[in-house]
Amino acid sequence: MGENNQVFTQEDIEKNKVIAALAYLIFFIPLLAAKDSAFGKFHANQGLILWISFIIVNVIYIIPILGWIAAPLLSIALIIIGIMGAVSAYNGKAEEMPVIGQFNLINK
Repeated sequence: MGENNQVFTQEDIEKNKVIAALAYLIFFIPLLAAKDSAFGKFHANQGLILWISFIIVNVIYIIPILGWIAAPLLSIALIIIGIMGAVSAYNGKAEEMPVIGQFNLINK
């Protein structure tokens, strides 16, 4: 996972790392519980991208044969990426998810 250039305060990280980790399950939790946290918003953005990726994978699943093979493999990859992101957030790191993490959908 790529390291993020944005600098977060240690206080923000310590205060919001659990909430940021929950963003990989329900992306909007940091937006509600830690509105002013740049660290939380970073991980909410990553969680939103992960959620959109799961939707795309479910659409791919509709494709006969190719989709039936690719979608489960992509789903497993996304689950692993989500776990890596949650662990990263809980450890106080802001690392972009591989492949899909460079997109910014939530303003920081």
